[in-house]
Amino acid sequence: MFAFEVALAAAPLVIAVYAYLGYPATLWLIAAGRRKTAPEVGESWPSVTITVPVYNAASNIRGTLERLLEVDYPREQLQLLVISDASTDGTDEIVKEYHSRGVELLTLPVRKGKTTAENAAVSVARGELIVNVDGTVLVPRESLKPLVRVFDDPTIGVASSRDVSVSEAGNDVVRAESQYVGYEMWVRDLETRVGSIVGASGCFYAIRRCVHESPLRADLSWDFASVLVARQQGYRSVSVPAAVCLIPRTAQLGTEMTRKVRTMARGLNTLFHLRSLMNPFKYGLFALMLTSHKLLRWLPYLLAPIALVALGLLATKSAIALGILGVIGLGVVAGTLGLRRPGLTTLKPIALAGFMVAAFSAGMMAWRAAIRQKRMATWDPTPRAELQG
Repeated sequence: MFAFEVALAAAPLVIAVYAYLGYPATLWLIAAGRRKTAPEVGESWPSVTITVPVYNAASNIRGTLERLLEVDYPREQLQLLVISDASTDGTDEIVKEYHSRGVELLTLPVRKGKTTAENAAVSVARGELIVNVDGTVLVPRESLKPLVRVFDDPTIGVASSRDVSVSEAGNDVVRAESQYVGYEMWVRDLETRVGSIVGASGCFYAIRRCVHESPLRADLSWDFASVLVARQQGYRSVSVPAAVCLIPRTAQLGTEMTRKVRTMARGLNTLFHLRSLMNPFKYGLFALMLTSHKLLRWLPYLLAPIALVALGLLATKSAIALGILGVIGLGVVAGTLGLRRPGLTTLKPIALAGFMVAAFSAGMMAWRAAIRQKRMATWDPTPRAELQG
């Protein structure tokens, strides 16, 4: 019984260590044995439709459009399309001001969410490639061409940006998030060298029209599903380091936690919906990568409550277990204080504890939503600082 309790208590940690350390190490070993090959580069540029799904984005849509109109790409090959998910704050009127500059607007009569907006965009998109851009990020003018250029390789179905998290100086909560984003980009680079990434960035990614043509269920995420659908069609997906996307991070832990719950719950729904891609007998290494990168990263959140109960039982028999439980308890108290009193996050230990509590709380709530089959289709814009550039 003691050994069983130890196994239950340690399971989330063991799985997390593999998912965050063992898996990248395995990728590195595989990639080290493969040569980098430079694909042939075409002379012409394919037609591209940039889609910007928005809901009540009046506060930032003007800046977003100004920046996208400056991207370095042949104008005759570029369509800029805003899909308004039944916005009510004047977003549509602002977008119409840019009609003379070539910006098109598709307004959905009923609010149904980002995925429905992306589904609807295909019917009016004219590009061979569809590039999705989040309305709150900054895409440097030189980032589009590298993202598009990789499609000269006919085996590629999806290309994802290199996200760079931009945070306030001295904010340890947001700095922790920024470091995680950097780690994620490193893993995606390794996956690209091995063969294919298993998830694209929702902020800035490109997809072949043929991969995007079949509509996706409203509560699923196109950025994640695009890679899976592409694999079903025989394509691979890649991360493009030169296609930089700047993402401002909110300094409010509560806001970030709400975003994480929605993102992870939709990710879980997408994974379960396309679970056949985790079959290694059919999809080989890709299936193992998908399981390692996604499912095994999310599984510790599901197992955490069971592990805590097991640790509590162990604490009645072992001083070591009691000490570990005490440290966890102090961390939860400190993190909860950080969530409730943002001013305390200027203290680094409290900021990091708050980040961990927010992450685990979001993970457990996401699993709860996924198990209850709660479909999170609509979204509210995450408040972010306006980026200049």
